Amino acid sequence: HIERNGGSIDLENLPLDDTGTFDMLSRGDAVGVFQLESSGMRDVLKNLKPDRFEDIIAVVALYRPGPMDNIPAFIRRKHGEEEVDCLHELLEPILLETYGIMIYQEQVMQSAQLLAGYSLGGADLLRRAMGKKIQSEMDAQQAIFVKGSVENGVDGKKAAQIFKQVEKFAGYGFNKSHAAAYALVAYQTAYLKHNYPVEFMAASMTYDMNNTDKLAGFKQELERLRIDLLPPSINNSLPEFSVEVREDGTKAVRYALSAIKNVGGAAMLGLVNERLENGPFKSISDFTFRLDPRSINKRLLENLIRSGSLDCVNGNRRMLIGNLEEILKHAAAAASEKASGQIGLFGDVMAPETQDIPLNPIDDWSSIDRLRQEFEAVGFYLTGHPLADYEASLKKLKITTSQELMEKGISVARVKLAGLVMNKQERTSAKGNRFAFVQLSDTSGVYEVALFSDALSSSREFLETGTAVLITGDFRVDDEGGGRLTAQKVEPLEPIVAQAAMGLRIFVEKPEILPQLKSVIEQGGRGRGRVSLVLTLNEDDEAEINLPETYQLNTAIRAPVKSLPGIQVQDI
Repeated sequence: HIERNGGSIDLENLPLDDTGTFDMLSRGDAVGVFQLESSGMRDVLKNLKPDRFEDIIAVVALYRPGPMDNIPAFIRRKHGEEEVDCLHELLEPILLETYGIMIYQEQVMQSAQLLAGYSLGGADLLRRAMGKKIQSEMDAQQAIFVKGSVENGVDGKKAAQIFKQVEKFAGYGFNKSHAAAYALVAYQTAYLKHNYPVEFMAASMTYDMNNTDKLAGFKQELERLRIDLLPPSINNSLPEFSVEVREDGTKAVRYALSAIKNVGGAAMLGLVNERLENGPFKSISDFTFRLDPRSINKRLLENLIRSGSLDCVNGNRRMLIGNLEEILKHAAAAASEKASGQIGLFGDVMAPETQDIPLNPIDDWSSIDRLRQEFEAVGFYLTGHPLADYEASLKKLKITTSQELMEKGISVARVKLAGLVMNKQERTSAKGNRFAFVQLSDTSGVYEVALFSDALSSSREFLETGTAVLITGDFRVDDEGGGRLTAQKVEPLEPIVAQAAMGLRIFVEKPEILPQLKSVIEQGGRGRGRVSLVLTLNEDDEAEINLPETYQLNTAIRAPVKSLPGIQVQDI
């Protein structure tokens, strides 16, 4: 990606002192960075604020069970909040780099060499003995260590104390050469992310193309980095994620065709090769005529349509789905004619791509239904989220997002989250009680909540896929640095939001829908809700009109408004 955009990169000779890279890591900005992207590791980076390559080596070695207990002391010593103790002045050349904390197996061996006169082979035997923790071996090694230290001018009692300290560290010491190799790859990926963020994210998403959870996480990271993720398009996408340079010079990541469910990498490669050889697809007819008939099937076309990949030739997704049989019939006929080389009246091969497929007119899906269909084809909400319409009301209700919950670092808290139900798994405990794990999605990501018998029985009717709910629950940080959310109460979100909302901002794509919109709104009668209409004038201009009257905007009115074609709704 870097080379395609005129850049060049030499991984073997990256500067290991890039200030911007260390600043990025010091903010805990390490999503996608090798070895450093877990939430626990990002917290360590924020506290440590690494500013040299050796810090990354140390973190890689320390962030494991056992040595992890030394991380707080390592951080305090780095920032001068705790005195550095190297045990003995002879050990300073070995331990100053890690602020007196013995992290690496090499430090154990070097300490034995410098302090007690061990040979390299003898120091390795000491390291192995300390790892095995066989008492008889340890007693023998301690005698050798103390004797050698005394001969080197070290007090015997002090030497015995140092041996015990070395023994303690050696039990979980990490091989520094191994940690350094890991740290180098970590630094390289961090350097790439800081200096080439768009290219880095496109490559990372291609690497995890078949993992929708990872892709959803990368989408959140793109939003945080203010990098646009452009939707899939048969006229712009490649099989993999790509970097697209726009007219204003800004870069964006274009969604991969092969990342859409059930389309197949080989079929998408063929589609892209056809486009690159013979130009963009101009219409549905042109598209179906030019595709390899062996690669076309109903599920493939269906998911291309639902994902928005065919919007560039026809933006009415519901109409295309409704005419899918006709489109497939046309594709089969076109393939047959191409195979037979059917000759037209004037001796030319007939070109069905110039003949429009007769499509029965059908109103498009509402914005929410489009998003739901997109979700089914992609695996997460790509171009928007149904809860985005409720943003103003959710803020007013002080609802926490799942991302905010994890970033706050709360150990125990009673919280409120909104979410769309994605999946529910019910189980039975050993005592015969029913409980469930429910996966939900909000505008910041996907999260899971546990419901035990009482909460489950009182809310089962609301836990259908696609239902928007309000979760009141208890959040606890687990041992791995993640979080567990246990629901105490589940309520349908729509009536709560309707009560909190001051009004609606309604985006109207086509003026023809206005009489129908007026009729729906007036059905509820007068109330306290304000209505603002945003009308599209042309591609670049909109006009916003605040209606002078106020209306009753309860759930019974809001739902039919949202279902109108060409309408999008936001709370205000």
